[in-house]
Amino acid sequence: MDRIYAVDLFCGIGGLTKGLEEAGIKVVAGIDNDKNCEYAYQTNNHAKFYCRNIEDVDGDFIKRLYPHDTVHALVGCAPCQPFSRYSLRYRKDGRHDDKWKLLNEFGRLIKETAPDIVSMENVPSLRNEKVFQDFLAILYNGAYDVDYHIVYCPDYGVPQKRKRLVLLASRIGEIKLIDPIYKIGNYKTVRNAIGSLPPLSAGQTDPKDRLHTAGKLSEKNMFRIQNSKPGGSWKDWDKSLQLKCHKKKSGQTYGSVYGRMEWDEPSPTITTQFYGYGNGRFGHPEQDRAITLREGALLQSFPYSYKFVKDGEPVNKRELGIHIGNAVPVELGKAIGISIRKSVEEE
Repeated sequence: MDRIYAVDLFCGIGGLTKGLEEAGIKVVAGIDNDKNCEYAYQTNNHAKFYCRNIEDVDGDFIKRLYPHDTVHALVGCAPCQPFSRYSLRYRKDGRHDDKWKLLNEFGRLIKETAPDIVSMENVPSLRNEKVFQDFLAILYNGAYDVDYHIVYCPDYGVPQKRKRLVLLASRIGEIKLIDPIYKIGNYKTVRNAIGSLPPLSAGQTDPKDRLHTAGKLSEKNMFRIQNSKPGGSWKDWDKSLQLKCHKKKSGQTYGSVYGRMEWDEPSPTITTQFYGYGNGRFGHPEQDRAITLREGALLQSFPYSYKFVKDGEPVNKRELGIHIGNAVPVELGKAIGISIRKSVEEE
């Protein structure tokens, strides 16, 4: 089935696009308002990058991107920060975040383009929000067959304990996500993903890979990581190393911060600040340092060959951390692509 063509909304640096391409789906375009994603997106994929705000994109523009007489897929992951448990629990203005309306814009484009296939990926807590129910209503009113699940990413080859809401919809027949490919006992692990990389000390860079750079650690944080056990937390430390916030009742719930990953388990969820030791369980399993940008990308199942930065240009750690952390894991994108192909071929 070589007639499926996709447009990727909120494409970022191309995690979903790469996965779809690996599944045999032709992605003709990615749309995102962050110009800094263009190099990685276009260098690693066969699609054209359009830097545009989604509010400024209309259905006619999208429809012109598809070749004639093909199956049209409209896919994407609207920025998920306002839907996260943290935002909904701790940010009083979380539901007033401008990013909330982006899922509505996705729905508008579905109405304006009537694609044959729709795929949407986001955080699990989105399913409890009215904006998601409104999105579903658009699909049901458009006569789509709809299937959505909370997906555990290790089930589909991502070496990371990430959970995501994955939705698939079709106007041409029944569609559903393929059954899990992996199960407990053969999940891809931290060791599988990053175990072969050259060892580093804190503050050191691999001379052959500038993305494999370990952040520096203060003297106290070095003591902390040296006293951290894989899979453990700051509760393993001597009290002299604990932070004031850890000694408060409210701090007891953050057991994963300042922790080490475990070699033979999938990693914790990779966030946008995964390269910082104190931002989660992002300590290397045995080396006294936080994981690197390269390691975070591999745990997001990007291929090692994926190029993120032009040769000769500096690496902006904060920016690239956001791009990698926000990406759809490539292997999850591939599972979505296989599901789409299977549905279309059966019809």
